[in-house]
Amino acid sequence: MGQKILLTAKEVNIILHRLACQLIEKHLDFSQTLLIGIQPRGSFLADRLKSLLESEYGVKQVNLGYLDITFFRDDFRRREKPLEANSTKIDFIVENKKVIFIDDVLYTGRSINAALTALQSFGRPSEVELLVLIDRRFSRHLPIQPDYRGRQVDSINDDKVKVNWVENEGEDVVYLVNNNN
Repeated sequence: MGQKILLTAKEVNIILHRLACQLIEKHLDFSQTLLIGIQPRGSFLADRLKSLLESEYGVKQVNLGYLDITFFRDDFRRREKPLEANSTKIDFIVENKKVIFIDDVLYTGRSINAALTALQSFGRPSEVELLVLIDRRFSRHLPIQPDYRGRQVDSINDDKVKVNWVENEGEDVVYLVNNNN
């Protein structure tokens, strides 16, 4: 099993700033916009973006929540090992707001489909967008595309994209892991 670095810490930082600027360009003051990190991996990216928007770009208050999709996945009962649920924390009104789902990697689109279903429990947003750090564009099972992407990656299905964050793995780096070796 070999791995190759797709993004270094410096490149991740540059991409985060670019994504933050794109969000500001579209949403300005964020008074009608909510960021929702898809648990577990999207929460790290969502935390970083909220921090950047508020500290570096002066956005006054960014509403951030976390959505667990475990029990909404279409493969929930098909796995050998039981899935562990994460916590959902959405302490704001979703009704008629613009929601931006945030996840680290967009692969088949099934997680986003589960997130759309899970979000219905919290109301009906006026609009839903998707922001991802890595878009694996040739592996989609559902017609879902990101509105904001850090980087597109073309890889074969046996490869895996692994995103490490300082907060849980001690480094900001993105690897392409080849499972064929």
